[in-house]
Amino acid sequence: MPPVGIPFVILCVIGGYMWHHGNLAVLWQPNEVLIICGAAMGSFLIANPMSLIKETFSSLPKIIFGKEIKKQVFIDLLLLLYEFLSIARREGMLALEEHANKPDTSPIFGKYPSIIKNHHLKDFLADNLKVFVSGNIEPAEFENLMDIDTETHEHHGTLVPSALTTVSDSLPGLGIVAAVLGIITTMELMNEPPEVLGKSVGAALCGTFLGLLLSYGYMAPMAKTLENQAHDFDNILKVAKTVLVTFAKGMPPVMAVEFARRAVPSNCRPGYEEMEELIKSVKK
Repeated sequence: MPPVGIPFVILCVIGGYMWHHGNLAVLWQPNEVLIICGAAMGSFLIANPMSLIKETFSSLPKIIFGKEIKKQVFIDLLLLLYEFLSIARREGMLALEEHANKPDTSPIFGKYPSIIKNHHLKDFLADNLKVFVSGNIEPAEFENLMDIDTETHEHHGTLVPSALTTVSDSLPGLGIVAAVLGIITTMELMNEPPEVLGKSVGAALCGTFLGLLLSYGYMAPMAKTLENQAHDFDNILKVAKTVLVTFAKGMPPVMAVEFARRAVPSNCRPGYEEMEELIKSVKK
């Protein structure tokens, strides 16, 4: 979610309200904010374990500062694995042992900073290379093992977006709760003049407004942003899995990379000739 989207939502909503000659001061209702946001936070704490709560808060900066995975990351991954598989084909599987055990000091990992900086991807590659090096597993079993690994990552990636989506779904209802409480207090003012009643009803309706705005304007898009980021990471793991499994089944490194290139999303996929030139540059 680009940072510009956050102020853009509120500016358009408030701008349209003021254009309609709305009184901006009426929208400032701290008691409604306390009811809605406090109840939303409470329901979030009730619904989730502490580990997920901590992970959710640590993931919030990714909503603003998280970057979309670029084409270069997929290219780096394909070239990195091509180098590893070429070494394995030329020198034997044991030649990969040092790289798998110590990826942070591996000269081949070090050539691709976009991979080494992503510790989840680095660990995924290192763990599966270790299994690969052992040589005690059949290709079908190796594929099943990687399926388990990728499915676990995929499931874990949905937990934080799902938690935020639950909060988003609750906000309109909590806005109604705040509005109903406002109407209850209004009923005590039935003997007051119309201007007092109108102000009290307007304050109550701000609860419904705030609940809807926070849900559809912010919380749901935030959950979708994290969901998209998790999906991008799943695509990277799928590409890595395709390379290793295809090689384990007997394909040469070039063909293993070609199989995996087809698994790259179309907006990030390098062309056949482009990949061929990049592999030639690695060979040199």
